Amino acid sequence: MNNYENAISIMAERFGKDSLIAIATSDGERLYNRMVDAYYEDGAFYVSTNALSNKIRQIESHPDVAVCAVDWFSGHGIGRNLGWVLDPKNADIRSKLREAFAAWYDHANNEQDKNCCILEVRLTDGMLIKDHHAIRYQIDFTGKSALLSENWGEFK
Repeated sequence: MNNYENAISIMAERFGKDSLIAIATSDGERLYNRMVDAYYEDGAFYVSTNALSNKIRQIESHPDVAVCAVDWFSGHGIGRNLGWVLDPKNADIRSKLREAFAAWYDHANNEQDKNCCILEVRLTDGMLIKDHHAIRYQIDFTGKSALLSENWGEFK
């Protein structure tokens, strides 16, 4: 496997389940940050939320976001509201979110409410750390490449 494939494999292993991440958004004047439960798949984090929430309102005006996970990842992406969770186009990702968030999904979401939506954060770049900084991947999700640094050395 190449650096990118290794990094993506680690991302899927770490975040392809209910994962706590911070999402930073902007209203154009101030920055806002909040913790959310997210699920990672194929270069994006997915969050079940409400279309009337501040994060969705801010993302609709300023889609550039930053994310950070306790499990040694930080990066940037483009946020977008995928719409109502019961929209047929969201069936596949909805099913995965229901499985990943099974312990609490039905208690926190009213799927009959048309404002119950899915937020996608399509990652553009990020830094993934493994083994307490022994291995670092500088990931370009858009270009599907990654640079590797071992033991704080240069990125290769």
